[in-house]
Amino acid sequence: MKVIKLFVPILLLAFLFSCKFSGSKAHSGDHKYSNELINESSPYLLQHAHNPVNWHPWKEEALKKAKEENKMLLISIGYAACHWCHVMEHESFEDTAVARIMNEHFIPIKVDREERPDVDDVYMTACHLATGKGCGWPLNAFALPDGRPVWAGTYFPKKEWLKVLEYFIQLRKDEPEKLEEYAAKLTDGIQTSEEISIATGERNFNNENLKTIGDNFLSNIDFDKGGRLGSPKFPMPNNYDFLLKYHHKTGDKKALEGVITTLDNLADGGIYDQLGGGFARYSVDANWIVPHFEKMLYDNGQLVSLFSKAWLVTKKPKYKRIVEETLNFIQREMTDKSGGFYSSYDADSEGEEGKFYVWTKHEIDSILADEKLSEIYNDYYEIKKSGNWEDEKNILYRRKSKQDISSKYKIEEAELDNKILKANTLLFDAREKRTRPGLDDKILTSWNALMLSGYVDAYKAFGNEEYLVNAKNSGEFLLKNMMQKDGRLNRNYKDGKSVINAFLDDYALTINAFVGLYEVTFEEKWLNKAKELAEYAIDNFSDEETGMFYYNSKLDPELITRKMEVADNVIPGSNSSMARAIYSLGLYFYNNDYVERSKSMMHNLAADLVNQKQPNFYSNWCSLYLDMANPPYEVAIVGNDFEVKRNELMKNYIPNAILLGGKDEGNLELLKGKLQEGETMIYVCQNKVCKLPVQDPKKAITLMD
Repeated sequence: MKVIKLFVPILLLAFLFSCKFSGSKAHSGDHKYSNELINESSPYLLQHAHNPVNWHPWKEEALKKAKEENKMLLISIGYAACHWCHVMEHESFEDTAVARIMNEHFIPIKVDREERPDVDDVYMTACHLATGKGCGWPLNAFALPDGRPVWAGTYFPKKEWLKVLEYFIQLRKDEPEKLEEYAAKLTDGIQTSEEISIATGERNFNNENLKTIGDNFLSNIDFDKGGRLGSPKFPMPNNYDFLLKYHHKTGDKKALEGVITTLDNLADGGIYDQLGGGFARYSVDANWIVPHFEKMLYDNGQLVSLFSKAWLVTKKPKYKRIVEETLNFIQREMTDKSGGFYSSYDADSEGEEGKFYVWTKHEIDSILADEKLSEIYNDYYEIKKSGNWEDEKNILYRRKSKQDISSKYKIEEAELDNKILKANTLLFDAREKRTRPGLDDKILTSWNALMLSGYVDAYKAFGNEEYLVNAKNSGEFLLKNMMQKDGRLNRNYKDGKSVINAFLDDYALTINAFVGLYEVTFEEKWLNKAKELAEYAIDNFSDEETGMFYYNSKLDPELITRKMEVADNVIPGSNSSMARAIYSLGLYFYNNDYVERSKSMMHNLAADLVNQKQPNFYSNWCSLYLDMANPPYEVAIVGNDFEVKRNELMKNYIPNAILLGGKDEGNLELLKGKLQEGETMIYVCQNKVCKLPVQDPKKAITLMD
């Protein structure tokens, strides 16, 4: 029985191949035009608040206005760091003649796709169906007054945009029945794009099928440069999180090789900010050299987790350095005083992509002011007089090993490290004087949860107390500003305002982050809050027929369809994340209903997952399949020295276990009867059956083989 209609690769293109980023524009002082976006908090919407176009935010008032005036909707979707969004704004939306046509014949609506991914998903799917190819942002959709799309496209130069506007104006006037026909077909396509059916037959999650999944997964990996085969290159952290787990379970050397090759090339490539830390969103080439220079919180949070876990497996010093530098960047530039994390940095500054990050050889030589140091540095980072990029500009990246450079210049590696550090410091200080790229300072719940998890995983690996403090501060921020008394979450926060009802990914990723916080603190409030969120999500997002979850809450105003997010993307999908969340909570709370629901969700995907030639698009589901084929250990640590023993255990990569415990037995069923007076004992259990307790963390590790 076919369980899921696989409509994934083309949809993923929208997320992956989006437009280049641009700096935010400040809107201050007197303006000739203002529209209803002026009252919004989204930096992207505020960028358009003084266009002559009478933009409306996506709200019931705008949709009602379209019906009352019998006008088509013109829905333009983008985000603050989108280069071509701003090009189109300058060319068309700031032009009064274009604005007059749009205002007269349409109800123009602006949407920040990061705040309203549900709206974006509907009209992005319409774009794929209407054009038959990959779409990106800006996304411009034409819809009937009731919201049903008739067509959607992306960026248009002004001349072409005017032709598109005139086409739909005339079509509505002369052949409205055609628009109705288009709307019916597109709406049907959107509603059936990711159909879920209830899987029948016996659940059988086994290692034979897991091997098939693993083999197919590995067939898509570039074992020369890392990442997926071809270009452009996206980090896709969850892919390598699965491969680490798969290697841990099976010992498959190719799985670990795929992770190491990818992380080494990421760390040495231009996609990584070699001076300031942090990763750009993707590389346009197959070698990780030329990035689109924007930095997104969700990438960096997940990559901190991945490099931390990979360090536990490999102990490669490079991975620890990457984590430290990236978290320094997050703390320095993307952390709000409230404890929340900002969303992104643009690629452009002063209207030029990458200007903040790239160098001429002359600039580097002048700043370093030491001919020998410059020679070594330029060799180390592939700096050329003619440039290694474009317009004689250089991107900092590495291809030569430290050993090769040290040997060539007859210096020790430690001395080379000191020279590179000195030079990087000089260049970083010089770069700080440049005009900075624009910052999107809105705070999003799901993205913050990923960053919180990054701090948790870094603390597990390295034991740095500052990482734990920042993780707890992030958790407290989410509790204080995003979570309501009834367990409901808000999606966004900026300038003290939090106004959008959260989506399923906000719940799922926050639950997983809170479970992680419990594991590194053994403070039960984090588990209890995670359970509150899970109960709220089950009550408000469930599809009882399939056992899956809708992306929108039942409290949200209805769109043309209530969609489910099944595939995993750059950010793990909301259904796979929710399935993993309730599975882990089911283990902690001894709640079989949670476990059974998670297994039912996995069962719905299992057949297609095993038969997938590209399971990389379902990497989070793959991790859950591994857990269900090989149930995790429950490791309880109870007694006065629980922190010391827990922290010793965390120095090992143990993805096949949940940790719980404390000074006493607390309130968890799994801890009852495990306190032995005057002793701190470690219990390794599986399916609630425990082996004899031990006191030595190393001995406990051997019990999990």
